[in-house]
Amino acid sequence: MALTLRDSVEKLAGVGKKRAELYAKLSITTIGELLLHFPREYLDLSHPIPIEETQPGEVYVVRATVMRKQGEQRIRKGLSIFRVFVSDDSGAMTVTIFNSAYQFAMLEEGETYLFYGKMDGTFLKKEMRSPQIFSDAQSSQMYPVYPLTQGITNKQVQSHMREALHVWGDCLSDKLPEGVRREYGLCQFRYALETIHFPPDSHALAVARERLIFEELLTLSLSMHLLRQKNRVQTSVSVSDVSLALFLESLPFSLTNGQMTAIRESLADMQGDVPMNRLCQGDVGCGKTMVAAALAYVCAKNGLQTAVMAPTQILAEQHARTFEKILAPLGISCGLLTGSMGAAARRDQKERLASGEIQVIAGTHALLQEEVSFHALGLVVTDEQHRFGVSQRAALCAKGNHPHLLVMSATPIPRTLALLIYGDLDISQIAELPGGRKPIKTTVIPSKQRRRALSFVREQIRAGRQAYIVCPLIDENETLALSSVKQYVESLAESPLADVKIGLLHGKLKPKEKDALMQSFASGETNVLVSTTVVEVGVDVPNATVMMIENAERFGLSQLHQLRGRVGRGAFESYCILVSDNQSEETKARLDVMKRESNGFVIAREDLRLRGPGDFFGSRQHGLPKLRIANLVNDTSLLHKAQDCAKQILAKDPPLSSDEHRGLRKSVQRMFLQSGQTTLN
Repeated sequence: MALTLRDSVEKLAGVGKKRAELYAKLSITTIGELLLHFPREYLDLSHPIPIEETQPGEVYVVRATVMRKQGEQRIRKGLSIFRVFVSDDSGAMTVTIFNSAYQFAMLEEGETYLFYGKMDGTFLKKEMRSPQIFSDAQSSQMYPVYPLTQGITNKQVQSHMREALHVWGDCLSDKLPEGVRREYGLCQFRYALETIHFPPDSHALAVARERLIFEELLTLSLSMHLLRQKNRVQTSVSVSDVSLALFLESLPFSLTNGQMTAIRESLADMQGDVPMNRLCQGDVGCGKTMVAAALAYVCAKNGLQTAVMAPTQILAEQHARTFEKILAPLGISCGLLTGSMGAAARRDQKERLASGEIQVIAGTHALLQEEVSFHALGLVVTDEQHRFGVSQRAALCAKGNHPHLLVMSATPIPRTLALLIYGDLDISQIAELPGGRKPIKTTVIPSKQRRRALSFVREQIRAGRQAYIVCPLIDENETLALSSVKQYVESLAESPLADVKIGLLHGKLKPKEKDALMQSFASGETNVLVSTTVVEVGVDVPNATVMMIENAERFGLSQLHQLRGRVGRGAFESYCILVSDNQSEETKARLDVMKRESNGFVIAREDLRLRGPGDFFGSRQHGLPKLRIANLVNDTSLLHKAQDCAKQILAKDPPLSSDEHRGLRKSVQRMFLQSGQTTLN
């Protein structure tokens, strides 16, 4: 039987059923999937450091000769230690090997090896524990390090990779047309794959990476362009031009240039013959809701309904209040639909919605229920889009005849990346904030300074202000050693906040309890709101001036920025206090970004660079397929080239049906399936 890349990894020497099950944990079941399992990093063995120059706590490659071997020492049952004494021209160190008689036996006295690992011990008595050991002949190589699962070693993956390339190498086909490879100076696919796994040097590795990254980004760009076209169907809800003068005059403030531009761009789309699909993104507090209100006003004047879906009850209720306050005086009826409402109230809202009596409805996922129907749905608005999946967005739109769609996000991301993540959407960015907003002063403190910080909170309360304190968990978790909200509130009884009124808000409370707490805080009756991250969105209390965040290292930068955005919404100087005892360099770097940056786009870019788009968006609900090798933040120059190439290809061959594009079409089809789309057509 002919070999194919769909062959099971069990066909590899040494891979039986059990090891194949381990590979499956890495999403590897076939030879093709194994070959696309790229190293996460490379050990450069070509620049060993003299022992004398090494520092305890740092990782090094050391080239040293075995001087003496010490026999096995049994410390306790199941633990044996082997010590090897090595040296170079500059000094000596001890290599300690745990439970590996085989590795110990392989080392020969008088022979020179490369030892890679963390230097322990002291400056006078240096030691490496369980280092990776290579022969001196490997000093010119770059050693690949793969993502692993327990039971599979790096050495085994290397061996299986070598066999797969040797035996199945002829099955590899190049999906990039020769003309594309020539135009962009890219190597052939087989060379790139062999080199990415076994690079002879850093230059060859760079050539291989560029080729593989380009192909992946080209496939992604083609996918998103085609998705965009797929969603450009005709709509029956084109709106006629309506003057916004009455709407704008009724507002107690003037809209910013950014808000007006977003409204104009959206209305231009809505007057066309295909549905608007637009992302309105901007920083915390930039006024995206006013854009949605303006569009809802226009829809209502055209006899169309608007549905606003929010991820939490608190935010849905706030939207309902906002739309009621703005639109009801203009004769537009507004409503609310959430899962926690009483049966009678829900039934009443559904009936009024179906009859067309309610023109603007705000709600949670309850809007997606099968029995919810609309009289004439013209506009769907989803807020905090990264909390919703592509399918949920589509399910709400399916309740109308291809209605217009406005996606709002207060998690601003670079435009190039937004075009990929929201590939089927046009983009409006609101860059400026409404007038009068002051920068929020941000500081990072260790927990030993908590009492001093609480004293500062107390001063703010005496001045008539309010404060938030955010903790990551509700119940104590000893493993993670994080602050518990409940225990935290109890501890405040013996703090500078002992005599102030404190509210406790978390996701396990009943909706009525949450609402009562928020109303108490909004009215100023409660001085301090201790909360989980449910205050990240949907809480607008202009009198609050302090946001104190415990265990700040546990939050992503964009989430910290969202939380910080809950203060600074009034005329008073506001402050953000980040509490963290984590001393890692990564944590320091991340929290330093929060101290020096107030621009959400810059912060989001750093968050993406540090965490990648998957983690950045939580549980990958954004529909963007997982990339194997490309980095959407670091590889932007290649991304631009790939996007240009995609446009050129689709201009010549929109369905990718020609022979030279057959391979790309298959790659695009696979990516469509990955991102939750069923078909390319």
